[in-house]
Amino acid sequence: MAKVKVTIQLDRATLASVDKDAARVSKPRSVVLRQAIESSYPNRGPLSKAERLRRLRIIDEIMKRPPTRSQAEVDRELREIRASRRRGWSRPSDFK
Repeated sequence: MAKVKVTIQLDRATLASVDKDAARVSKPRSVVLRQAIESSYPNRGPLSKAERLRRLRIIDEIMKRPPTRSQAEVDRELREIRASRRRGWSRPSDFK
C-alpha cells in the first residue's frame, strides 16, 4: 500500500512515550504510530444511528433462523468445554 507523508503535532510527553515504545520494540516511530492508530479502530466511539440500526437488523435476521443443533447437543458441548477448562485445556490429538 502506498504511504502518504503527513504532519501531526504531539506534545513532548506523548512524543517521548512514542519514542520509548519505538526503542523498546526496535521499530521506527512511524510504525509505532501506525500500529497505535490501527489498533484504535475497534474503539472509535459510538456508532452512528444508521450503523447501529443496520447491525440490529442483522442480529434480528440471525435470531429468526432455526437452530442448527438440538438443545441436548449444545448442553453436551458446554459440559465438555467446562470439564476441559477444569482439568486444563490441551489440544486434541486429532486437532488440525
